[in-house]
Amino acid sequence: MTARFVLDSSVSASWLFGDEADAWSDALLGELQASEALVPTVWVLESVNVLLVAERRSRLTRAEVAHAAHLLRSLPIVVEEPQDADMERVLSVGQQTGLSAYDAAYLDLAERAGLPLATRDAALRAAATRRGVTLA
Repeated sequence: MTARFVLDSSVSASWLFGDEADAWSDALLGELQASEALVPTVWVLESVNVLLVAERRSRLTRAEVAHAAHLLRSLPIVVEEPQDADMERVLSVGQQTGLSAYDAAYLDLAERAGLPLATRDAALRAAATRRGVTLA
């Protein structure tokens, strides 16, 4: 399997909540039937945080959180291992775009991998467009 897009946590979070799902994010989930997504390591922590906040706000029960974590782990999502140069590159992308380090990590990965970026975040989408990164 080859990666078809870089996945932002805003998209994978939408898969966990019915009121956040839409046709576009559902189509991306469907694409994972025949391919895989690539994510920076921060995706793991952001996904865990989404689940923790959902439980704390009584949006999901503890059992539902465990099930959602299992579902995310079962998807063909490849977590890119950090490299020595990541800090400098992500810092540079953040400085050039005004993005947070977290969002800059997604944009940097999409640029380096030459893959479309799947995100629901408006600022990240705008920065990707300005830098010539294709959006999924």
